[in-house]
Amino acid sequence: MTTTQRTRTVDAVWEEGMRCTVTAGQFTLVADEPESAGGTDLGPQPTDLLLAALASCFAMAVAYSARKRGVVLADLAVSATGVYNGPGFDDLRVEVTSSHNPAELARLVSAAERLCYVSNTFRNHPEISVEITPPH
Repeated sequence: MTTTQRTRTVDAVWEEGMRCTVTAGQFTLVADEPESAGGTDLGPQPTDLLLAALASCFAMAVAYSARKRGVVLADLAVSATGVYNGPGFDDLRVEVTSSHNPAELARLVSAAERLCYVSNTFRNHPEISVEITPPH
């Protein structure tokens, strides 16, 4: 990575059981697992957070594309669904719902596909490296 590339870091600190406190910028949230998986069900599970990132980023990309083109959307909802295969998803589906003109909505969705950071990250299959560092 060059120094001109932007980076973003989110921190997760294990609390107990399967629960982590996650700090993302100025926001703090809880990630947990359901009781059936050894958690306390006090927050969404990490895979739900992943799907939430996909759905919200795609919705923002559609809204941005609409605003940029002077298009007023009366309503917009985006769902993200993942199909588990072992310890991960092997299929992700994004569904966009709106009462807006279908042809124009299709153009906005096409533009959003180019803009959405999360869906583009999945499409580009980034390498993941894991490092062990001493505590701060």
